[in-house]
Amino acid sequence: MLNPVKVGILGLGTVGGGTVHVLQRNAEEIARRAGRGIVVTHACAKELNKTHPYSTDEMVLTTQLSEVVSNPEVDIVIELLGGTTIAREMMLQAIANGKHVVTANKALIAKHGNDIFAAAQEKGVMVAFEAAVAGGIPIIKAVREGLAGNKIEWIAGIINGTSNFILTEMRDKGSQFADVLAEAQRLGYAERDPAFDIEGVDAAHKLTILASLAFGIPLQFEKVYMEGITKISPEDVQYASELGYIIKHLGITKRTDNGIELRVHPTLVPNKRLLANVDGVMNAVLVQADALGQSLYYGAGAGALPTGSSIVADLVDVTRTLTTDPGNRVPHLAFQPNALVDLPILPIEEIESSYYLRLSAWDKLGVMAQVTNILSDNGISIEALIQKEPICGAAHVSVVMLTHKVVEKQVNKAIQTIEKLDGISGQVTRIRLEMLDG
Repeated sequence: MLNPVKVGILGLGTVGGGTVHVLQRNAEEIARRAGRGIVVTHACAKELNKTHPYSTDEMVLTTQLSEVVSNPEVDIVIELLGGTTIAREMMLQAIANGKHVVTANKALIAKHGNDIFAAAQEKGVMVAFEAAVAGGIPIIKAVREGLAGNKIEWIAGIINGTSNFILTEMRDKGSQFADVLAEAQRLGYAERDPAFDIEGVDAAHKLTILASLAFGIPLQFEKVYMEGITKISPEDVQYASELGYIIKHLGITKRTDNGIELRVHPTLVPNKRLLANVDGVMNAVLVQADALGQSLYYGAGAGALPTGSSIVADLVDVTRTLTTDPGNRVPHLAFQPNALVDLPILPIEEIESSYYLRLSAWDKLGVMAQVTNILSDNGISIEALIQKEPICGAAHVSVVMLTHKVVEKQVNKAIQTIEKLDGISGQVTRIRLEMLDG
């Protein structure tokens, strides 16, 4: 067997530690698959004296990043720094030094991947990023290689565990958003500043990557429509349930005749769909492809060992290709670099969807007739309607409607007109609805 491949790791936190743990625990199995051993010989970490379930005896430990990326002994660099400044600098330095890179950094790939892949292409090295989307689930490999014979039509995914945990708890316990968020922070599922998760930024990074792999388009994070879950109320969760739906925070990308949809937002999903039943911090990605039909990829979207599992899979891939001609490798974004097409990304008002609308109406004759007329004037037809009993003699009642498919700008126009009616109190709540039925 060939000499072991030497790996340098930037960051020995949760994921870095998990990666080393997997490499050491399954060393023999990994070598049998890769054709040679894979050993972490160099590591850069802020704290080097923590107790952990793996050995650092054979590693050169340093607090200087450049000592790893510029070390001539290191074949592959694993970047686990997070953020997009120092991480980008180190990754480009490693590439310039002719080293292959493995990363779990979705923000870096989503925002700077086009430049990074171009630099790697020029130097004939690989940048592998399986762990950047959905943690341990091998979704990138599935879309890039397993589905290479298909035309992918759409992808819908629960790709942020924190948001999924919060919505699951709201559904199961009838709790308010703020209470469940506090609980998620206490359990360590949400950061002290949870905005990245609950406002959809993290999911948008991952969706950017999935859309490029699915449709052969450049990465364009800045064009993703993002909407978080902070405005979802227990009432909406309850009414959705009465109508046979579950609210999930989805990343959705679709190929349409007019362009590509790229959107992250709360979504009503029929409760019989597999995706509707993915609970807690788990992730799942549903892919609709022309030859295969639907396939669902489910598993842990975060955590030391699940994410370490994806990083090690990338290390094995890179190790296998060390001896091959760079022209014969699987392209970074699934399509050959010169075959990417810059299709238009549709603004959110141009997408087509069904909608859940909740409004507070005066409990008197004629108000609902006005509302239905406005919807009709905007080409919106109603599929289902629930009118709640007034609570303790209140003057207003909650009315919930589901619409058939319609272009979003028509819904926006209707909502603006409805909100001006004397018989309507406050704002209309709007949540998009997807049948996900192929």
